[in-house]
Formats: sequence, structure tokens, C-alpha cells
Amino acid sequence: MKMEIELRVLLTGGAGFIGSHFFNLLVNRKYVEKITLIDKMTYAANLKNIENNLNDPRVEFVQGDICDSVLINKIAKNHNVIINFAAESHVDRSIIDANSFVHANILGVQNLLDCALQNQIDRFIQISTDEVYGSKETGNFHESDGLNPNSPYAASKASAELLTRSYHKTYGLDIRITRSCNNYGSFQYPEKVIPVFINSLISGKKIPLYGNGKNIREWVHVEDNCLGIESVLLNGKSGNIYNIGSGVELSNFDLANKILKILDFPLNSIEFVADRKGHDFRYAVDSTKMKHELNFSIKNNFEEKLIETVNWYKNNQSWWH
Repeated sequence: MKMEIELRVLLTGGAGFIGSHFFNLLVNRKYVEKITLIDKMTYAANLKNIENNLNDPRVEFVQGDICDSVLINKIAKNHNVIINFAAESHVDRSIIDANSFVHANILGVQNLLDCALQNQIDRFIQISTDEVYGSKETGNFHESDGLNPNSPYAASKASAELLTRSYHKTYGLDIRITRSCNNYGSFQYPEKVIPVFINSLISGKKIPLYGNGKNIREWVHVEDNCLGIESVLLNGKSGNIYNIGSGVELSNFDLANKILKILDFPLNSIEFVADRKGHDFRYAVDSTKMKHELNFSIKNNFEEKLIETVNWYKNNQSWWH
């Protein structure tokens, strides 16, 4: 992809699940002149995710908090793009204690936006989630639909979006927002549903399934999401929001069954547990805008990538130890 300018990227949350995959993608792009990666290195971050590329001469790693305005302004100089992956992201944790979610996902974003203005950043990409829409029994969410978040996590991400949009409207900042469906793949901290299912079976436990297991999620492989984010970064329009989905919808019960079959476990390896508070029934996004405006389409096959993901967790049980 031809660029008018070389990109000097400040990448936040780059040692986490999606952020690390995107960092590893960027390192292989010739249009990238510089990458400064900042991560607070909370429990869900891991330098193993990015260690193969930290020695690249264009890369600088900084351990720090996006809420630290002095640090962010210091390292933002000489960059022209900010891409914000940094976030507290686990719904269950947000239900128990929302404070860290408000701190990182709202105040942190506001700090980054102020930094973008002060340092004349050309482009600001906010990584969001389909959970900001709330739940939908049928049909798909469109970018123009209203926000109706149902968990503290989703509410914090929706708030971050509104702040980001306001800096476009008020100050003319070039902002772009991506809302992806559920991601899966390697490097995901094992508190999320797919690694929980896999690791439970590997460790001799039953798969814990919320409620009746009928809740439905749309799944996109993390590599596809990162390619979608790259497309928005390079070719998206200022002030626009882009859904990134795959069209692959599964109930949690069906997802559990697929993992049981891959690992060759019987159906009675599922254990139904008390449902999550305020558990959204279904998420599904319409990705037509990505396809028509940016000529973007999903490349990976879900069945193949799920097998690859299961095998990665089988072979990397000590990744977080």
C-alpha cells in the first residue's frame, strides 16, 4: 500500500493480545518508519508476544501508563499516528470492580487525545468493540446504530468512543474507530472464553458454560482483525467508525462442542454454571462498510484457525508463567 508519508506510530497496549499481533504486523510493513510501543504490563500483557521484533532498529519499548500525561507527551513527539489498544477488557472483572476500567478506558483515552492535539498527531485510531451496541436478538448492528452498553466494560469503551468522536468534532482531530466482534487466536490471556475452554480440558477439568450456553457471539481471528485495523489506518475516512466482523456466529454451547471434538473429549465434559450478571444474549455486526469502502474481506477459515488456536494453547501452557 503506497503511503503519502512514512508512519511514525505510537502504539499503546502493544504487549497485549490484539495489540501484540498488530505490532508484529506493523514491524513487517515498509511504510512504517518508527514504532514506539507503550504498555503498562498488567497481568494480560506478555513480552513473549513481541520479543521476536523488539530488536528491530525502528522499535522502542516503553513500560508505562497511558494515564501518565508527562510520559505520553514525552514519547509522542516525532510521531504522526497514535493507535490505542490499551484497555482493561474482561467483562467479568468489570462487573466485580469497574474502577480500573474507568481509569484506563476513559481517563486514559482522554489523556491520549489531549496528547494527540498537543503534539499535532495526524491520525488517532481508537480500538473498540461490538459490545458497545449491547445485545441484539436478530439482525446485525450497523455503525450508525445507537450505543447501548450493558456491562461496565462495554460502558467504558462506549464512553471512550464518545470522547474520541468529540475531539474530531470539536478540534478537527483525524480519528477513526474500529469495532470488532470477538477475537480468537494465540497470545490471549487465559481468562477469555476460548482459552478457558481449552485450558479447562487440558488440565482435567470440565468446560464451565454460563447459563444454558445459548448466548451467541460472532468470531473473527485476531489476524483478520489486525488486517482490518490496518485498512482503516491507511484508507479509512476521518471521523468514521468501522465494524470488523466475520459473519461466523456460534452459541457458546456449539463453540464448546467444537473444542471438545478437536481435543477428543466427550460431551459430558461440559459443566453448566451460574450465568454472568447482565449477560448479553447475542452480538453480531454488519461489516458491509469495510467491504464496500475499504475493499476489505476476511481471509481466514474459522474451523482451521480454531484448530490452530487449540493447538497453540496445548503447546504453550507455560506462556504466562
